[in-house]
Amino acid sequence: MTAIGFAILGYLLGSVPFAVVVSRLYGLRDPRTYGSGNPGATNVLRSGSKSAAALTLLGDGFMGWLAVWLALGLGEDFGAGGREAAAAGLGAFLGHLYPIFLHFRGGKGVATAFGAIVGLSPVLGLAALLSWIGTALVTRYSSLAALVAAGVAALLGWFVLPSIAPAVAVTVIAGILAWRHQENIRRLRAGTEGRIGAS
Repeated sequence: MTAIGFAILGYLLGSVPFAVVVSRLYGLRDPRTYGSGNPGATNVLRSGSKSAAALTLLGDGFMGWLAVWLALGLGEDFGAGGREAAAAGLGAFLGHLYPIFLHFRGGKGVATAFGAIVGLSPVLGLAALLSWIGTALVTRYSSLAALVAAGVAALLGWFVLPSIAPAVAVTVIAGILAWRHQENIRRLRAGTEGRIGAS
C-alpha cells in the first residue's frame, strides 16, 4: 500500500501543468492551442519566450525529482525504499503524460522523466543528460536526443541502480517515452523532423 500511496502522490505532483501555469503568468497563449498542442517546455518555446520555456522545463523536471525525494526522504517513517521511490517517479511521469488537471491530455514527459531519474540516481541522470547533449549537438534533433537518452538510462539503469524496482521503472519510462514519440520517429525516418534552432 505504501508504494501505491507514493505512486498516487507522484501522479498528482506530475499532473501540475507548468506549461499552462507559466504561460498564464507570462501572458502567453495556452500552449495547447498552438504548435504540437503539447503542454510542455518544447511547445512553450514556440511562443518565443525562452524564459517561459526554461521555467516550464525546470518545473516539470523538479516535480519528477520531488516525487522520488519525498519517497526516499520523508517516506522513511513509512518504511519506504527503492520500490516506493520507483513508484513515485513512475507516477510523476504518468502524471505529466495524463494529468488529471488537464483532462488527462499532457505532454511527452521528457523533463519529468529526467527529474525522476536524477532522483533515483544522480549518476544515471548525468549519463542521460550527457547522451542527450551529445546527440543534440551532433544531429540537432531534440526528439532523437530524448530517445537516445532514454535508451541509455534504461540500459545503464540495470547496472547503476541499487535494486530491481527502480531499474524496471526507468525501463518502463523509456519504453513509454519511445511510444509517445511515434510521430517524431516517423518524421525522423522521413527526414521531415524539425531541427533545433531551425526557423
